[in-house]
Amino acid sequence: MCVGCMCIRVDACACVCTLPRVPGVPSRCVGFGDAGAAGTPVPPVPVPERGAGELGGAGGGARRRGREAVPAPTDLQTFINSPAPAAAARHRARRSPVPAAARGERRHRGPARSCGRGRGAAAWARSLCPWIEVCGCRCRSQRDGDPRTPRRAARNALQPPGMADKCSEGLLNGAVPGERGKQDKSVRRGNWGNQIEFVLTSVGYAVGLGNVWRFPYLCYRNGGGAFMFPYFIMLVFCGIPLFFMELSFGQFASQGCLGVWRVSPMFKGVGYGMMVVSTYIGIYYNVVICIAFYYFFVSMTRVLPWTYCSNAWNTPDCVGVLDGNLSSHAAVNLTHLLNATQKRTSPSKEYWRRYVLNLSDDIGNLGEVRLPLLGCLGVSWVVVFLCLIKGVKSSGKVVYFTATFPYVVLTILFVRGITLEGALTGIMYYLTPQWDKILDAKVWGDAASQIFYSLGCAWGGLITMASYNKFHNNCYRDSIIISITNCATSVYAGFVIFSILGFMANHLGVDISKVADHGPGLAFVAYPEALTLLPISPLWSILFFFMLILLGLGTQFCLLETLVTAIVDEVGNEWIIRRKTFVTLGVAVAGFLLGIPLTTQAGIYWLLLMDNYAASFSLVIISCIMCVAIMYIYGHRNYFKDIEMMLGFPPPFFFQICWRFISPAIIFFILVFTVIQYRPISYNDYVYPTWAISIGFLMALSSVICIPIYAIYKVCRSEGDTLLERLKNATKASKDWGPALPEHRSGRYAPAFSPSTESNLEVQPLHPEKAQSEAAAASPVQGSNGLAHSQDSRL
Repeated sequence: MCVGCMCIRVDACACVCTLPRVPGVPSRCVGFGDAGAAGTPVPPVPVPERGAGELGGAGGGARRRGREAVPAPTDLQTFINSPAPAAAARHRARRSPVPAAARGERRHRGPARSCGRGRGAAAWARSLCPWIEVCGCRCRSQRDGDPRTPRRAARNALQPPGMADKCSEGLLNGAVPGERGKQDKSVRRGNWGNQIEFVLTSVGYAVGLGNVWRFPYLCYRNGGGAFMFPYFIMLVFCGIPLFFMELSFGQFASQGCLGVWRVSPMFKGVGYGMMVVSTYIGIYYNVVICIAFYYFFVSMTRVLPWTYCSNAWNTPDCVGVLDGNLSSHAAVNLTHLLNATQKRTSPSKEYWRRYVLNLSDDIGNLGEVRLPLLGCLGVSWVVVFLCLIKGVKSSGKVVYFTATFPYVVLTILFVRGITLEGALTGIMYYLTPQWDKILDAKVWGDAASQIFYSLGCAWGGLITMASYNKFHNNCYRDSIIISITNCATSVYAGFVIFSILGFMANHLGVDISKVADHGPGLAFVAYPEALTLLPISPLWSILFFFMLILLGLGTQFCLLETLVTAIVDEVGNEWIIRRKTFVTLGVAVAGFLLGIPLTTQAGIYWLLLMDNYAASFSLVIISCIMCVAIMYIYGHRNYFKDIEMMLGFPPPFFFQICWRFISPAIIFFILVFTVIQYRPISYNDYVYPTWAISIGFLMALSSVICIPIYAIYKVCRSEGDTLLERLKNATKASKDWGPALPEHRSGRYAPAFSPSTESNLEVQPLHPEKAQSEAAAASPVQGSNGLAHSQDSRL
């Protein structure tokens, strides 16, 4: 009796795994454990005849051949030494790039898909069923009780249940260890279509609105070109190392921001904190996108509505740079007015405050919902949902446009800007270094903060996007490319912004500091007003706001996917995976409803409150705890070995030093700097009341408080008689930590039971009792089918 039948690899048919196989044996027939089984007679398998015309032939085009019976081998040794039948040769020939005429062979007209096997091969495959029965298993065709010879039997006859569907899709992972047929992709979660999609998505995530409306302002305020020095120092010692850490963290485990904390379950609260931060940012970030949508739509006119002061919403203090009639200020020169104590109000500012927002006088006075903004908010969420309707499969295609076209618009605006009078003055104001500010700690703090927030560290998005990578993807290379691209985009955007602002300052005869601004003030007041001075101003306005929309959508895609992936991975069953689209829809609807208060008359107050508190020092704390948990709780040596297992080389020594010492120190410096430089929030002349600031602190603490709460919960639920034992068990990596695919679980992640690499194989014993008794008599390497299946399904 064959007690050690491991696996039969049939070149023309399929691979059949019954019991765990042993590496190093031939792939044709992996092995029959008991040599004494040779000579065991097996009755032949009758093969039904087929009518003429079933198989095509080349001899004169005659369709006269029926299916010939394929006799079963009489004993194991005969089968091992027998050559593959003609059907197998025809199958190999069909896959050969050499034409049939050049080979001198007839063309076989069987199914030609990658896992299709041809009808002759099916008959040969069924002839092997007796040997599987000897091992205590049965063929799928026999299990289904189908005595006929269906066309699909070629690939189904020898496959366990569920295996044929995987084979038909080309997703059979790890057929034989080290074989080329093994694929580095996750069937269950999905992967990026290619690495370009991942890089473009990460670039779109990192390059956002802050690169356009925050960095140029920080640069000129902190010494111009001198600010570049601390900025790039922080990029090298903090930005790129943290970026690489998060990408490698998510890629190794192929899990979202919650699932990765199997590395140290007590710190899973860090993942929940990331989810809370992403929720806050996703709510107000889409409101900014909806305002950009609104400006984009209203720019489709012959004259921009914020060009003149002759509209119903304008006040007597409004003075437009293109107004021909200045009756209320006839005796006042425009230049003198701009520099006088009586501050000028531009038409773009009044359009923003009095028409678009219809701003109320207090954050507690919500007023009415601005219906145009509400409609644009709905459009924004619909666009985000449609782009993510199939997860990374759909968003990976959209980013080919959303991540690249902003650079086209930036280039167009840059070329137009440098041709304007006064543009050079603005660029020099942007770049001229003030080296005395290098010694100012505030400059270094701003540089570190900008790098940290611009790259999107500790949001959970980097971990989520990397989790859809293939296991052996070079994320080290990707982290450097994406980080440098993000910073280069910030510098490039500064040229675009200050060339236009220089032209505006020259036109008005004032210093650039009078027109420079940041945040919403730059995007919706200063820059739109500068665009009114250009010929064909609606065209430039459409391009500018379309660029803002694309920059915002690139970040919003990742924020929403972070939440959806965390929910789906945490539940983890097949039911929710099949209904991931409905999860995405539910999150999008919730985000729309939570964003409605931000479209009221007091909405801008709440938006800035969330921007300043919900995603400020809480991100710094989360990132610092993540570094400590990975480097010192899980262990830096373990993590370096994981990266070497994934990439084929350990992380460079520079990154090892940064992860362990330099980056945590810089993060701590950012935290201290944020606390020292804290000032109560204000918007123009409005100072936020104490109760509003308290709400802001509660939002910030809501993400950080997840960490200690979950840690206490995990310690209480852990096993152990003493507190120290419970702490050790709570911080110890769980058993399912490691690569997601079984074929990647090697070394210390290899299954303790056997070296089998198949997963989710269902092989039903023909005689369960006999199979178990034979397994008990076998060597420890061999086991029963039931045990092998339970081990694989756990992985």
